[in-house]
Formats: sequence, C-alpha cells, structure tokens
Amino acid sequence: MTKLIETVPDELAGMRVDQVLAEMFAEYSRSKLQSWIKSGRVLVNGEAIRPKERLEGGESIEIDAEPEVVIHCEAENIPLDIVYEDDAILIINKPAGLVVHPGVGNWQGTLQNALLNHQPNLATLPRAGIVHRIDKDTSGLLMIAKTLAAHNSLIEQLQDRSIHREYTAVTKGRMISGGTIDEPIGRHPTERKMFAVRESGKEAVTHYRVLERFTRHTLIQVKLETGRTHQIRVHMAHVRFPLVGDPMYGGRFQMPADCSEGLKEALKTFKRQALHAGKLGLEHPLDHEYYEWEQPLPEDMLNLINALRANDVDKLA
Repeated sequence: MTKLIETVPDELAGMRVDQVLAEMFAEYSRSKLQSWIKSGRVLVNGEAIRPKERLEGGESIEIDAEPEVVIHCEAENIPLDIVYEDDAILIINKPAGLVVHPGVGNWQGTLQNALLNHQPNLATLPRAGIVHRIDKDTSGLLMIAKTLAAHNSLIEQLQDRSIHREYTAVTKGRMISGGTIDEPIGRHPTERKMFAVRESGKEAVTHYRVLERFTRHTLIQVKLETGRTHQIRVHMAHVRFPLVGDPMYGGRFQMPADCSEGLKEALKTFKRQALHAGKLGLEHPLDHEYYEWEQPLPEDMLNLINALRANDVDKLA
C-alpha cells in the first residue's frame, strides 16, 4: 500500500473530484481512481467525498493507493489489420472469430496477445490499452490507447458518450421502419453467459434505421449511445428482430419458407451473428481534433446480403 498526498492546484478549481484525480495522478487508470473514491480510499481535507463533487482548489488530497492487478498475458505473433496508428492510439479492424482479451476458455490467441507482440510496452497499460471490446464473432473497428493519458481520454469519451460507433447488421424479419430501443440490460436471471432486458439492469440505448428490406430479413444501420455487453444483440432480439446467425439470442434456426437454394446455402453456412462495427469516430487525445474511420463489410456478410438480394430478384422473375 502506498499513501499519496497532494494539494489541489488552483487551475483545477471547479472540476469534479474524479476529474481532478485523473489530472493529478495520471499514472493510475481512471477506473481505478474512481473505485478508490467509492471505497473511501480518497480523503479530501481528511474526509471521504463523492466522485462528482466539485473542488475549489487548495484542498489536501490523500489516497491509500494499491498497485494495479494485471492478468499475465503473453505476447503472440498474431497478424493485426491496422487501420491507423500514431504515438497515442491504434485503430484495429478485428476479424470475426478473434477474442478481444483473455478470459475463461480463451487465455491465448486473443487481440491482447497480438497487441503485446506488436508493441511490448502496452504491457504497462490496463488490458494492453484496450478500452472497449466487440464480441468474438463480431467484426470491425476497435480503438486501443498506447499511453495512459490516451487511455484516460478514451475512457472519459466513452463515459461521456461522445465516441461515435456505427454498426451494420442483418436481422431476421422484415422491418417497417427504424427506431430507438431504450431498455436497461443486465445479466440473464438463469443463463450466466447471457444478458437480457431487465428492469434492474444498466441504462442501454440503441438507435437503428433500415438500409434495405428483403422478403424475410432487413439490413440495418445501428448507432450505440451506450456500450453494454451484447447490447445490439440483446436489444434487437428484444424487439423480435434478432440478428441472423446469432447462436445465443437468435433462437432455434429455422429456414425461411420459399427461399432459393442460394439463400438456403448462405444462411446454413453463416455461423456468426451478422454484425459489423463499420464506423468509429473520436476526439484525438493529442490534438483534440475529431477523427473518423470506416471499414467496409467483410466478405461473409457481403455474400449473405448478395444472397438475400438474389433471392428477391428470383421471386420477381
């Protein structure tokens, strides 16, 4: 245990205590500092304080600090599809099938293992700089911080909901129009690995619009306001338009009636949720300019969409 004692500089007056700590103790992650505030490890003028309380400058800050607990992760020579890289951030196009970080059943062969091979000094950051994730079988764009300052900046943008994230998905069912799903998400009451819309869950907001309609399916664009685990998959299943190929929330596989042989083959061989993180936008941690990246649909989703289009053309012929 390390005791940290500092005085709040006048230039930070008016800021929330969690923001002040992020500025003053940048060697610690923002999530760690917030956990210390909530657990009473942070004293301001000798008293515990709430995370969002504002400071006036000149206060004495005292922290009972503990080192970050880091799960050991080995570097592995796994190819990365790098979309953008500079001194502060790294933007990756993740293929479907690649797990983002180690966990039960996936201790090796993850994106985190690949990142440590690409740049070993990422080992000094929480989860090698990974600040958000997409599911194993979702493809698309991910942002990684290369410094602790960049890590804190990206985490703050996620919390402020200023990160722009757009997905493309194919759902079962023909939608009439787009909409917004504002339903809380929490752990499924009986299935440990699943999530569900629950009154006791955390706020979750998903916006979606129709890009193209097919006979029994819909191509949609999805924008996330929040980033809950499995959010798009849970929300679309909740409104009865589950994603094509979703093994967890899509229900039992049923071949649609009257579909062509080509579409039958495309649906039978599509073994993941039809979801791609195609657009990512953020404020750069160094120059504070807005940057945006876009990644086209992978081949398997293009083949699925083309089969859906061809099936509709066959029906009109």
